[in-house]
Amino acid sequence: MRKVVATSAAPAAIGPYSQGNIFGNLVFTSGQVPLNPETGEIIGTTIEEQTEQVFKNIKAILEEAGSSLDKVLKTTVFIKDMNDFGKINEVYATFFTEGSYPSRSAVEVARLPKDVLVEIETIAYL
Repeated sequence: MRKVVATSAAPAAIGPYSQGNIFGNLVFTSGQVPLNPETGEIIGTTIEEQTEQVFKNIKAILEEAGSSLDKVLKTTVFIKDMNDFGKINEVYATFFTEGSYPSRSAVEVARLPKDVLVEIETIAYL
């Protein structure tokens, strides 16, 4: 049975989608961009600042679902400029435990919502 996940600790959806969904023992988060959950404004001007805010938003959704970043199995990273990949990796590594990093795909895209620099979605278990 599917259960929708919603929390005010992460930005409200800016379209017809849910912040997250639980199905069985899996949690799927929608792609998160670096928005302030309270104001809806973009946080940060650098890729490092934006990546950190994205992970704060993901963390809030996962915790609302009863999961955590430690339980992330897969991430998909959408990057405006692949030249920022190394900088994203530096921040990314601070949110996961070495030796149990999730599987990941990273894709450079032409444009992201609100013209942000990065968007990340996850799949985790409960």
